[in-house]
Amino acid sequence: MSYPPLADVRKTLRVEWYRSPIPGKTLRELSRRSDLQGWFQAGGHLALFCLTGALVFHFWSLQLWGAFMLSLFCHGTVTSFFSGIAAHELGHGTVFRTKWLNKIFLHIFSLIGWFDTYDYNMSHTYHHRYTLHPEGDREVLLPIEPTLASFFMLQLFTINITSRPRRVFDKGGLISTVMVTLKRAFGVVGPARVPIFEWYRALHADQPEEFRKSIRWSRILLLFHGGVLVIAIVSGLWLLPLIFSTATFTANWIRYFVALPQHCGLRDKVNDFRKSVRSMRINPLFSFLYWRMEWHLEHHMYAGVPCYNLRKLYEEIADDLPEPRTLVGAWKEMRMIWRRQKEDPDYQFDTPLPPTARAFREEAPEEIELESSIGDLAPAGLR
Repeated sequence: MSYPPLADVRKTLRVEWYRSPIPGKTLRELSRRSDLQGWFQAGGHLALFCLTGALVFHFWSLQLWGAFMLSLFCHGTVTSFFSGIAAHELGHGTVFRTKWLNKIFLHIFSLIGWFDTYDYNMSHTYHHRYTLHPEGDREVLLPIEPTLASFFMLQLFTINITSRPRRVFDKGGLISTVMVTLKRAFGVVGPARVPIFEWYRALHADQPEEFRKSIRWSRILLLFHGGVLVIAIVSGLWLLPLIFSTATFTANWIRYFVALPQHCGLRDKVNDFRKSVRSMRINPLFSFLYWRMEWHLEHHMYAGVPCYNLRKLYEEIADDLPEPRTLVGAWKEMRMIWRRQKEDPDYQFDTPLPPTARAFREEAPEEIELESSIGDLAPAGLR
């Protein structure tokens, strides 16, 4: 399917988003950023990475192989959230009040996670402005299969080696990520027949300066991870790449289970986030690793609110929102939807609203700036 140039989309597509009413004073309070909260979230996640990495090294040096494998599994579980999760919220610039701290942590997490923050900031700006309207947002292109295939599950609980990017913003598994990054370092993008590569091409045509930054960043990624490999070979510390370069592909199980429900199976081409985005309740550890993005509906509705305030935001507007799913409930729902979609490709799940919710409308009132804020996400060419 062909789509219009994004420059044209910005001129012609206007999505008047419905947002649950909230007093301006309350929204301003919830939108306030905190360096202390930022250090707890970003610093705490990085500290967990260092702790689990140190345990991997410790048990390797003692040749306690059972403990080594367990610590490597935990290290991968922690690190798998660097790419696209930690970097997502830091990209919004809403974690720390001090702006340069957002930038520093963004690049640390992106470097270890093989993550292209320049491509992502372009893509995610469109994702928030035109959520699930395919002409303006193909960061997530429905339908998406909530697969539980055996070989895929095996890789989620070991090392994701062979997965390939398809219909969501992702570089795929280890092999695909290295190849995508290597090609990008020379300005090459994959074939347009793959939906996510078509999306990259549209973004690069729209924002060529950001594409040049993406190329430079891809070279930095290769230099860093290549340097880790060289040091490992010279020093004989073969586990260094396992700690720094392949950890983001190891034990991706939690990330997959909590992140896929964001939009999977829901409605596209609507102006009501309650119909196109799914929130969940998950345990505190998963919530911390996921940077509170289980409150994903609330994040889309008011993207300028820091992740650590999203639950408070939910409590303020809960009467107007669907009941958050449980993790198991979300997966049952997605699997049911997918079975229906195999029989009826046009089927999309229509999330029921509570009796206290305001009615869904095809037209919504004009937004004020604070309500529609996406933080500091947008690159210069999209502001």
